[in-house]
Amino acid sequence: MVFVILFFIFILQTVWLFIAELAGKDLDLIMVIKFLLFAMPRIIPLVLPLSVLLASIMTFGNLAENYEFAAMKSAGISLQRAMKSLIVFISILSVVAFFFANNVIPYAEYKFINFRKNIAQLKPALAIAEGQFSDVGLYNIKVNKKSGVNGNTLTGITIHKKSPIGGGSKTVIKAKNGELISSEKSNTLQLVLNDGYYYEDILPKKYEDWNKMPFAKSSFKKYIINIDLSKLNAVDVNDASITNTNTMLNINELSYTLDSLHKTMNTDILSFSENINQRIRISRDDKIISPVKKQPIINDLLSLYTNQQKLEILKAANSNVESSLYSINGTNTELEFKQKNINNHILAFYDKFVIAFACFLMFFIGAPLGAIIRKGGLGLPIVFAVLIFISFHFINTFGKRIAQEDELSPFMGAWLSSLILSPLAILLTYRATNDIGLINMDVLLAPFQKVFQKIFPSPK
Repeated sequence: MVFVILFFIFILQTVWLFIAELAGKDLDLIMVIKFLLFAMPRIIPLVLPLSVLLASIMTFGNLAENYEFAAMKSAGISLQRAMKSLIVFISILSVVAFFFANNVIPYAEYKFINFRKNIAQLKPALAIAEGQFSDVGLYNIKVNKKSGVNGNTLTGITIHKKSPIGGGSKTVIKAKNGELISSEKSNTLQLVLNDGYYYEDILPKKYEDWNKMPFAKSSFKKYIINIDLSKLNAVDVNDASITNTNTMLNINELSYTLDSLHKTMNTDILSFSENINQRIRISRDDKIISPVKKQPIINDLLSLYTNQQKLEILKAANSNVESSLYSINGTNTELEFKQKNINNHILAFYDKFVIAFACFLMFFIGAPLGAIIRKGGLGLPIVFAVLIFISFHFINTFGKRIAQEDELSPFMGAWLSSLILSPLAILLTYRATNDIGLINMDVLLAPFQKVFQKIFPSPK
């Protein structure tokens, strides 16, 4: 029951996240259902541990509230023995969660990403909504009205073309009408425009000419724009320029991919090292380094050259340093990007184990906590469950973020939340087994009582 309720809540969150792709684009009910079905498995890693935690607190809280644990203990049944059958069940559930994360979720991610792309291929008009600008690749497209079969006939078209190097829109295209043409076998979407105008800002080479704001204007009877659909429905990832394939791979595929990525990165580092050594090596044939006179030992090498040669040497050195620094910075950025990609794959590898352990961990937090607080139902257990799960989810997200930036090892980033909450599970299990409350107020107040007695001694 808890799982179904939480799953429904997270499905609503998924609808909210992808509302821009679902609303106002003439999607029929079957497509919406398929969209949600492919998105559902990615919710399981969030819902399942929270369901185990909340159900454990409610179940053991009800047993403790109705003094059923007291009856068990009076009959010689310990808390561990009462939890034995559930431990077996949670172990089986953890194994099932691991296989689900390793097989079902990658397949669902693959279908989900391709389904989003296929929507644009089969019904390209779905990517463009009426009366608003829709981001389609390098273009922002607005149409006043869609008509015809699948809404492929467009009227009142305004297109802003993005500059590939930044700086906003430099090109505006307006057309009275047009048509969208696509094929299932092609990743290219054709937008045929009729009776329109083409405006483009021209950036002068000289800065003083910018105030003149020159632009080019042309008219056309027919103009065709080709849009690459492979980037139309790009997945939301940490780096927008890379395809997030790590979520679509199982453990074996991730291991193979990681091996390839490490080899590629090592090859790039070795190649750059060789290139930079060749770049800073001074040529023997260079006339600049020929001294005016030869001396065996000298402290100031520049004193061996004329002023003109000194100037040429310093210019060459400065150019060489700037070129080397530029190359180093560029390669460093590229290597950081590749390291982040490797870290993402390693995190995806460990995530499949984390979800299995999270179910086990949440049970050993929820079960003893319910026995300690002795409250069942949907009141206090929900408060504790939400607080614990938010802490777990926050630490997990924080660990992954800093691991992606290579400030923490991916292993620690993936397991950080589990390592932090494991002592809590051990502590709660110990206190519940020994009938110790959640907080022993006598222990906390004892130091203050001693100080109070020293200040205000009791009369004899």
